[in-house]
Amino acid sequence: MNKFGPMWHPQTNLSTLDRDRLVITGGEGAWLTTEDGQRLLDLPASLWHANIGHGRARVAEAAANQMRTLETYHLFGGHAHRPAMHLAERLVAMLPMSEPSVFFTSGGSDSIDTACKLARRYWQLVGRPSKKLILSRTGGYHGLHGYGTSIAGLDFNREGYGAESLIPETARIPANDLAEATAIIERIGAENIAAVVVEPVIGTGGVIPPAEGYLEGLRALARANQIVFVADEVITGFGRLGHWFGSERWGLEPDMITMAKGMTSGYLPLGAVGIAGWLSEPFAEPGAPIFRHGLTYSGHATACAVAEANLDIIEEEGLVGVVAGLEPILAEALAPLAELPQVMDVRSIGLMAGIQLTPETNAAEVIRGCRVDGVLTRLLADNTLHICPPFVITADELRLAIKTLGAQIARLEIEEGHESA
Repeated sequence: MNKFGPMWHPQTNLSTLDRDRLVITGGEGAWLTTEDGQRLLDLPASLWHANIGHGRARVAEAAANQMRTLETYHLFGGHAHRPAMHLAERLVAMLPMSEPSVFFTSGGSDSIDTACKLARRYWQLVGRPSKKLILSRTGGYHGLHGYGTSIAGLDFNREGYGAESLIPETARIPANDLAEATAIIERIGAENIAAVVVEPVIGTGGVIPPAEGYLEGLRALARANQIVFVADEVITGFGRLGHWFGSERWGLEPDMITMAKGMTSGYLPLGAVGIAGWLSEPFAEPGAPIFRHGLTYSGHATACAVAEANLDIIEEEGLVGVVAGLEPILAEALAPLAELPQVMDVRSIGLMAGIQLTPETNAAEVIRGCRVDGVLTRLLADNTLHICPPFVITADELRLAIKTLGAQIARLEIEEGHESA
């Protein structure tokens, strides 16, 4: 057997696995239980997705009931089942876009690949073959499939594959500089650009909210230059910013929206792409070619039933409004941490935040100390601690978690001060 055991963990330094492996055995609400019996407050909501919290029996029952009837069936060639059809109707009614349809996937990375392929295929179909390049933002994260890796705005996810981009014809624009983005588009030529892919709030890149007017300006720029505007709402969709979709917060009307995570709160893998009517229309014309794209588990029946149960819970418990109410509480709890000398910046919006530590601060020690004290967090880009809890976290639990983070940062400072003395 190899040195790290039978399972190769994704996005993991295998050389430190023996020290860092954490085995989770259960969860309830905003809390997790480990194999050794410790309870941990789940600040990252797993990977940004446990919106309704852990341990919802109602969702498990929805899955079991669907499996007893029909576990799933594919959607290729006009096949269908009611769970996918019903969920598509529900999503179409929610999406902040014009005459949308929904293309189901198995997750966020699938959704990005789908959106990028569709943007390029659309321009080929309508006789604009030069429009192939996909723009994305510096610092952006869009999964790790072929297109997600190629348009990543985080260099460490792009490097090591023998080419600047796994899929050619990609380029980056600054995260929050509209004037420079405009200059890059002019330099490349709008006639060569198929789409721009944008997280409303950069997530893995360090929880970076948009500068005032940036998203609105970029949306207008895309529309003026006939560039497909893709909002990557894999993280911000389904309530994370106090709106069903982050695009609503800034009055955007995307041409495509990629979705996943919060659609099922992670209870089963499911993703989707919302597609504006003008993009889908040419594919429905008599004699039009098939969009040769699909996945075995697109619109998986049981996953769709789980998504319905998840959305029911969010609606019935008013969790989008709960997030809006927790937003100022989170910001207030974080404010004192900004005064710590080893904190470079504190950024928060909705129910998500990042605490960016100075480069010399040992974030791994902070994370391990928080774990000992019953709070689970993780590291994002630029030495940033990840805060994105389930919507069901209470105000007191939220304050406790942030207080614990602050105490661990301060403790590390004191210890380092003693060592230097």
